[in-house]
Amino acid sequence: MPHNAKSEALSEPATNGSGPDYSTLRAMREARGYSVEKLSLTCGLSVDEIEDIENGRITDPSKLRRIVSALRLSQEALISPVPTPATQGRSLA
Repeated sequence: MPHNAKSEALSEPATNGSGPDYSTLRAMREARGYSVEKLSLTCGLSVDEIEDIENGRITDPSKLRRIVSALRLSQEALISPVPTPATQGRSLA
């Protein structure tokens, strides 16, 4: 993988079908017990910025990294699709 491929993947809009689905960020935030307001205080972004990221309107890699860090997630957590009950039993062969 080229050196900058990860940052390019993080900057692609979710609406084009080839980038990550940032709406999963909301599920990850909620699973960790964070409200948007609490995450805002933790990562230093405004509530509006976080909501825009979760809705795919902002895909700034530096802001996304701040959220990922605040939630104590790996950056790959948002690049890789989140397993769903329908895909958990499937092999990657």
